[in-house]
Amino acid sequence: MFEPVADQVGGSLVLSALCGALPLITMFVLLGGLRMKAWRAGIISLVVALVVAVALFEMPADDAILSAAQGALFSGFFPIMWIVINAVFVYNLTVHTGHFDVLRRAFSKISDDQRIQALIIAFCFGALLEALAGFGTPVAITVVMLMAMGFKPIKAAAVALIANTAPVAYGAMASPINALSDQTGFSVETLGAMVGRQTPVLAVLVPLILVFVVDGRRGLRQTWIPALLCGIGFGIAQFVASNYISVPLADIIASLFSVLVVVGLLRVWQPREKVYAESLVGAAAATSAGSGSGSVPGAPSGDSEVRDSSREVFKAFLPYMIIVVIFVIVSIPAIKDALAHRPFTLSGTDYTPTVIFPGLDDVAGAQGGFKFDWFPAAGTMLLISGILTAICLRIRPDAVARTYGATYRQLAPAIVTVMAVLGLAYVMNFSGQTGSIGAWLAGAGSAFAILSPILGWLGVAVTGSDTSSNALFGLLQVTTAKEAGLDPVLMAASNSSGGVLGKMVSPQNLAIAAAAVGMAGKEGEIFRKVFGWSIAMLAFMCVLVALQSTPVLGWMVP
Repeated sequence: MFEPVADQVGGSLVLSALCGALPLITMFVLLGGLRMKAWRAGIISLVVALVVAVALFEMPADDAILSAAQGALFSGFFPIMWIVINAVFVYNLTVHTGHFDVLRRAFSKISDDQRIQALIIAFCFGALLEALAGFGTPVAITVVMLMAMGFKPIKAAAVALIANTAPVAYGAMASPINALSDQTGFSVETLGAMVGRQTPVLAVLVPLILVFVVDGRRGLRQTWIPALLCGIGFGIAQFVASNYISVPLADIIASLFSVLVVVGLLRVWQPREKVYAESLVGAAAATSAGSGSGSVPGAPSGDSEVRDSSREVFKAFLPYMIIVVIFVIVSIPAIKDALAHRPFTLSGTDYTPTVIFPGLDDVAGAQGGFKFDWFPAAGTMLLISGILTAICLRIRPDAVARTYGATYRQLAPAIVTVMAVLGLAYVMNFSGQTGSIGAWLAGAGSAFAILSPILGWLGVAVTGSDTSSNALFGLLQVTTAKEAGLDPVLMAASNSSGGVLGKMVSPQNLAIAAAAVGMAGKEGEIFRKVFGWSIAMLAFMCVLVALQSTPVLGWMVP
């Protein structure tokens, strides 16, 4: 039986921690310094983790390779990328039929004020896209939509990146929470509930920041009411959904509810003056002098001439309604219990793992086994939703098959990246590398509560993915929390909640935003627009987590 010890390398905890950190340092340097493609950096870092495990932590080579295989296959691909693949498949079906454009036009016609459009498109609709696809999809799509509404490229990119924060922890049907659960052993429900007591607070702030970015102090002064109500609506819905309804549905419910809140408000209230196209701050004064008013007529977009029928708008929203209904059905206790038995799952009836990866029965860290809930998995539910969507939208079977194949090709780099990162995480965990780092960090004591969100932020800033960050640091957070006498659920959740704030400054997302607005190679300009906001919100999250680790806000921990 291979059992790792914290001071495996030379009998020194510090040396063991430094050696254990080599795979992470490799990934950070390759991604952040050399700007290597994520999938290549992931594979190279995995190789480094294997070498460190065998050469320095004395893990048998076959156990190290099998650990990587388990992480890549039964965590990386299933269930995490299985969720992402089928979520993007549903989205691609709506693009194929043209109903995504209908949905986009429906949102754009809610208001012609750019500050309201930032709330509806970047924050609310972006959250819906994050819920279904994640991994850069919301930024790529909402940036283009904002530019179609008349936003300048760099402002569109900044708004889209800042908006893509509060929903990230539940992105791609809660893939980050699934990865965190897989690494820490805590249930998705427990972790989702804890994150749902952190990111909703953040959600209240984000819309206020967005209207400030769009129109400065005037925007905040004139549209703070819809921004605040949008954030509060989103936060309340995300909290309720993650704690009492369904963790995978948290962002879908929150995004739709926040849209309803804003739309309802606009029926009885309008801003004193509207901001069209680029009639912002300085431009408004010059234009109003010529027009005699404080508002400026915006140039109509091509979409303004299109009139979609109520039937087409309903069909555009139908895929998301199908997803919500299916997830609500499988969350019913009786159905959930029925699906927890064979042949629908290889896990036990008490929802504990029962499958041990072949060949790893002599590795202490692998004794808990892993889940293989193949049918009730969120990815399978999304695949069923996609099939039902295809039937309802009357898409030909051959077109469905082509779309599904194209989705795999589209996500091939992401699949390799996530599988490599999860393989790396399993090697680090089973060989003792993570344990050594955690034991060393535990020396910070209760002060680690402040460092916890920063660790998550750093992971996402480098990897571009909250899922990957949770896979890398999830067990490390729990190990350190136990050593430092902190609540492990709180620290694990803080990794994800802090991580969402690193999304806007990650090289991958900056590159996506820059490419979408035609500013490839000028990522630095966009970075300077969003970095300050990322750090400010991270500081806020650190304070929140620190207070939650004390009696002051300790009552918020489930």
